[in-house]
Amino acid sequence: MSSILRVEDLKIYYKARKGIFGSVQIKAVDGVSLNVGYGETIAIVGESGSGKTTLGKAILKLLDPTSGRIIFDDQDINLIRTSDVKKFRLQVQGVFQDPYSSMNAFMSVKQILNEPLAIHNIGNKQEREQRILEALTDVNLFPADEIIQKYPHMLSGGQRQRIGLARALILRPKLIIADEPVSMIDASSRAEILYLMRELQSKFNITFLFITHDIATARHFSDKIAVMYAGNIVEYGSPQTIINNPLHPYTQALIKSVPSTNPINRLRMREVIPGEPPSPSNPPTGCKFHPRCPSFISGTCESIEPISVRLDNDHQISCHLWTD
Repeated sequence: MSSILRVEDLKIYYKARKGIFGSVQIKAVDGVSLNVGYGETIAIVGESGSGKTTLGKAILKLLDPTSGRIIFDDQDINLIRTSDVKKFRLQVQGVFQDPYSSMNAFMSVKQILNEPLAIHNIGNKQEREQRILEALTDVNLFPADEIIQKYPHMLSGGQRQRIGLARALILRPKLIIADEPVSMIDASSRAEILYLMRELQSKFNITFLFITHDIATARHFSDKIAVMYAGNIVEYGSPQTIINNPLHPYTQALIKSVPSTNPINRLRMREVIPGEPPSPSNPPTGCKFHPRCPSFISGTCESIEPISVRLDNDHQISCHLWTD
């Protein structure tokens, strides 16, 4: 499968103030490489602070990388001229975690969906109105002619997220970065939104980069899962491989922490990862997971950074347990 998106050894470092005169370097993304095929869904999974959202913002060209390359449709987005950024925005859109804060509360649904069309000078007034109604129909918001008159506070969380999805879709992009799109809506709406995204992907041949902390959700929605920890991808493969045969201790811990649906296990304590994620301003030497790892190899893990190895065509891992 040809790639619509290639991320090559991407690093995003920035400085943060420490005290009055000092500063520290934050390593938000620290050498990520990724291939995403046309019409594919890649899930980026990990704890808060692992660098998932920063990676998504860099692909959206909202952040400039320190080094590395992001190749979209055979074009390095870091080399895009300022005058051509609008063309890039036509092809890459985002759906954000909080649908309410990502919208202007003083704009109606019609104004929210008209804004990207007006910015890109697409169609006349009548054509834009028709496209807005079609976008609302695509995300199953009915009756569309009533919904367009409402404001964000008049809609439920699920409806607002559908508006966010419609706003991204209205430009007919090739790639959508979906950053925790179902984490802030009620459980009954989550499955509906994910099923809708699958339908829209099939209809419009959209590629999704799906950012989530919920590996159980990623299992049902993605074609590939990339497990991210402290700015690095530590394991990568198909959902079946990652869920049924997790090899990295961090991936194993994430899966064990997923709540069980079996009522027999309702009183059983879930296993959680000991300790806290490392500070991006002072990450551990060697393997960044070694202070929390139950399979820690003394003398190796704390001093040598693991390299990514391919176990087969469908499974990659960065761990000293599997390097040999």
